[in-house]
Amino acid sequence: MQIILLGMPGAGKGTQAAQVRDEFGIPHISTGDMFRAAIAAETPLGLEVKEYLDSGKLVPDELTIRVVNERLSQDDANKGFLLDGFPRTLAQAQALDESLAKMGRTLDTALYIHVPQEVLLARLTGRRICKSCGTTYHLVFQPPVEAGVCDKCAGELYQRSDDTEEAVKTRLEQYSQTAPLVDYYRNQGVLQQVDGQQPIDKVYSQVRSILLKLQV
Repeated sequence: MQIILLGMPGAGKGTQAAQVRDEFGIPHISTGDMFRAAIAAETPLGLEVKEYLDSGKLVPDELTIRVVNERLSQDDANKGFLLDGFPRTLAQAQALDESLAKMGRTLDTALYIHVPQEVLLARLTGRRICKSCGTTYHLVFQPPVEAGVCDKCAGELYQRSDDTEEAVKTRLEQYSQTAPLVDYYRNQGVLQQVDGQQPIDKVYSQVRSILLKLQV
């Protein structure tokens, strides 16, 4: 299966992608993870990407497309993939269509996990992470027993700089560039919308049902 995962920051794409990967055996390809790996390795591509991310800008289409095409050519993606974080713009979507056509492949579905913006703002600004072990909490949905202290290792909890209300609003505004993709894939007849406000297991149940029908 060739799958694209769409949704605003905080919609739960990563959580759902991990379950799809484990059950269906296709690689979860996240541009964010690829960018972070390149930056950590201090490759020329990573340094180029870092300049954009440090300034809060989106990585240019040409650079992103180059990274994704290279990843899709790897052996583990031969039997399918789940793209998370790409495409983000119409230009990227069109470039992906062209790349898949050259490979003799087609997109099976674009899964759109929909959550209203006001709900996402509350989700993202409430996230806290342990400095010691990395465990994630949420002040509303999954609070620690003791405020500011990790249940697992008693480490200090902190709020990521990109989870402040101001930063989150900026991230959600930047996503407006991605919104036209919903119409793009709907017009292609491959869009499937999922209600991301449901509990995680119910969201996955809906996602799973869609994917099982593709295999018939």
